[in-house]
Amino acid sequence: MARRALKLTSWTSVALAASGFYLYNNKYLDPNDFGAVRVGRAVATTAVISYDYLTSLRSVPYGSEEYLQLRSQIHDLFVSFDDTPLGAASLAQVHKAVLRDGRTVAVKVQHPKVQAQSSKDILLMEVLVLAVKQLFPEFEFMWLVDEAKKNLPLELDFLNEGRNAEKVAQMLKHFDFLKVPQIYWELSTKRVLLMEFVDGGQVNDRDYMEKNKIDVNEISRNLGKMYSEMIFINGFVHCDPHPGNVLVRKRPDTGKAEVVLLDHGLYQVLTEEFRLDYCHLWQSLIWTDMKKVKKYSQRLGAGDLYPLFACMLTARSWNSVNRGISQAPVTATEDSEIRNNAANYLPQISQLLNHVPRQMLLIFKTNDLLRGIEAALGTRASSSSFLNMSRCCIRALAEHKKKNACSSFRRTQISFSEAFSLWQIDLHELILRMKGLRLASWVLALLCWLLPAPR
Repeated sequence: MARRALKLTSWTSVALAASGFYLYNNKYLDPNDFGAVRVGRAVATTAVISYDYLTSLRSVPYGSEEYLQLRSQIHDLFVSFDDTPLGAASLAQVHKAVLRDGRTVAVKVQHPKVQAQSSKDILLMEVLVLAVKQLFPEFEFMWLVDEAKKNLPLELDFLNEGRNAEKVAQMLKHFDFLKVPQIYWELSTKRVLLMEFVDGGQVNDRDYMEKNKIDVNEISRNLGKMYSEMIFINGFVHCDPHPGNVLVRKRPDTGKAEVVLLDHGLYQVLTEEFRLDYCHLWQSLIWTDMKKVKKYSQRLGAGDLYPLFACMLTARSWNSVNRGISQAPVTATEDSEIRNNAANYLPQISQLLNHVPRQMLLIFKTNDLLRGIEAALGTRASSSSFLNMSRCCIRALAEHKKKNACSSFRRTQISFSEAFSLWQIDLHELILRMKGLRLASWVLALLCWLLPAPR
């Protein structure tokens, strides 16, 4: 019990501090990462192999006659099956296998007893949160329990994960850089999911990218495009983009860089009202319209804490928000300032998280994980990422206006306005690139002038 309480307390502290202030040395855990869910590792199998079998296989001596007999049941389905998991997490682990028809698959198997144990974990969490509330009335943690109650059952249903994977693959099919592994429904159940096996390096592994000649800036841009499309255009957001769930590779057929998106158990569905307000807010942040920053922050539940809310969304200081978040990259000094001040604002952060729409909680987590990837790649908060976000906001708001327009003439006006705004962003991006090229040419000319000519 003490171990569970310690893990829960640690997660609570991280959730509050990291919700808006990205700290490099923090670990981000899911709302469902409670200690008791980690109930050991099961031998992977498929739908036709019972969980009693899984448990019994773990209890018999390795290499014994009984062990070999039980293992033979796996071989009825697979040509080969790797006992060592590719990855293990709170709820499940993944094994590589080859089916009889030659397909290489990833087999995701839920840990035994997770279904039964999850309700106990949520109850334990609720008791601990209420205890913390009694000790520290200024902290509001009940949103943790509410989110866990809502999200954990969804994550425990692997068929729901498969449906999410197919939905996002269809939704983002126009991105040729995105790969979502195919689901094999004929061998999948609520507790076992078979999918296409896709190999690659983790998205924050610069060494892997350099070795395979993958451009980190291209990957960062594509990741930003993908998530901007999810959030602002579709309102259907993959909320667990930690490096283990986002891989990169060179496509075998074309050699182009590809982003592979895994683990589709946790998605946030945004209401239209929330999505449009969020679009307006980010537009205001990008173009430094502080009146609208206040207006749309308050519409999203921030109240008088809207400056803190803006800092939490952007992971920038209030001074940087006022100057313009796209004007200058994050500095070491600013990061240090944010880390040093985060603890002082924990009561306000707690109050804010308790009042914003529930949809915002997983958006906070998603933003922070994406910033962690950008920080690892050295591409954090580039102007390109903000411009891509702005494009998606313009498209989303224009689509909403056209949907509610009363005449074809008005829809045509909106389309022209949308095209003009997108053209302005393209022109702005072109100017920025030309400035960068000009600066590079100036530096090169200066180096040529300073260095002695070869004899």
